[in-house]
Amino acid sequence: MRTMVRIGLPAVFGAVLHTAYNLTDAVFIGLLPGGAPQAVMAGIQISWPFVWFLVSFIGGFVGAVVTALVSQNVGANRPDEANLALNQLFMVSVVGSIVLGAIGFAFMPLVLRAFVSEPSVTLQASLYMRVIFLGLPTMMVPQLFAGALQATGDTLTPLLFTLVGVVLNIPLDAALVLGLWGFPQLGITGAAIATVIAQAVSSAIFLILFFRGRGALRLQKSLFRVRRAWLAKTLRIGVPAALGNSSVAFGFVVMMTGIGHLSNAVAALSGYGIADRIFGLLFIATDGLGVGLTTMIGQSLGAGLLDRTREVARRGIQALFLIVVVEAAFVYLARMPLLRIFIHGSSAGAADSLREGARFIELFSASMPFLSAFFAAQAIYRGSGHNVPSMILGILRLWVFRIPLSYLFAFILRMGSDGVWIGMSASNVLSGLVALGYLAWKGGWQRSRIDAPAGTP
Repeated sequence: MRTMVRIGLPAVFGAVLHTAYNLTDAVFIGLLPGGAPQAVMAGIQISWPFVWFLVSFIGGFVGAVVTALVSQNVGANRPDEANLALNQLFMVSVVGSIVLGAIGFAFMPLVLRAFVSEPSVTLQASLYMRVIFLGLPTMMVPQLFAGALQATGDTLTPLLFTLVGVVLNIPLDAALVLGLWGFPQLGITGAAIATVIAQAVSSAIFLILFFRGRGALRLQKSLFRVRRAWLAKTLRIGVPAALGNSSVAFGFVVMMTGIGHLSNAVAALSGYGIADRIFGLLFIATDGLGVGLTTMIGQSLGAGLLDRTREVARRGIQALFLIVVVEAAFVYLARMPLLRIFIHGSSAGAADSLREGARFIELFSASMPFLSAFFAAQAIYRGSGHNVPSMILGILRLWVFRIPLSYLFAFILRMGSDGVWIGMSASNVLSGLVALGYLAWKGGWQRSRIDAPAGTP
């Protein structure tokens, strides 16, 4: 447990910094004059599932493979194989993000009009997403390198580089969103530009570091050409994760589309958007501990220590449960003060957004302890490199539980936005119970995914 916390603690602070990107946007957008903040926040909230859907296939593929192969080869004392995985995935990440960025820039405005009925939200989302898609490679590269370092147990270096981006993003957001210090007031477009610039700086620092070399990991042009034998292995590991991620991402697209068709769509989207960012901040400790759990599972399996692998999994599940229970209690008790940090003014729009955000927190927080089992299962499967169960759990959570239940309560039973929040909470309970049962029933995650050393029977 102590080792898990040691590895995960820098990742916790790293997640704080990543969340600061979204929170910074929300804070400055909340200061926009007139009725703009609610429509702009709704636009950002509807944007991210679409962005996530387009990047999730390549991102899920790269993330799953780099985590499994780097951590397990490090555990097996094979630095050359770990470095090969990094270089091969670097090229996949760069090419994939350029292609996906071009597709998103060209087609997303049309797609949004088909999925979202509120014109003010569609306009704001289009402005935001086109800038984000142009800068997509700057977001993929830091994720790849951070994942590779975390797989070696180094979670401090990604933290420091993320700090640079966040520190730069704050004044850029203030300048470009609100039009301070002589800059034009660009609103949601300014938030997107600030994010891309900050991520580009982080990408440049990572590239310099890895071309010079970081431990056993180094970018080498001679290793950029994808090898067929290596590709077959990565497809077995990466495709299930990519399919799982993209199906989950599209599930969130459908969820946001459903919310976008409610009678109070702007209030529901903006209130949910703020509450979702609050939960994102609270899940930071969970995410950080999950990184530690993933790394220790991968390295323990790579070293052939099966008893230690099982013990790590057991303690990780327990720790995540306790942390999430505390988080749930805190966010429920402090929901109104937390929401008022981001929702200002006494207009009818602000009051509606505040009410929807508070109601979502009330219902969602009750299901969070069950969600901890889902988080633990995902971390365990990532570390072991067995991503089919992770894909199955992700699909179950959204497509079997969350989307049907939310539609049932919101539209068939006509409970409106309350029905959506109830359906989301019920999906957490059901998916957490299924995750625990699947871990106990299917023990395949206890097998390593790397080849045995030469001469091993």
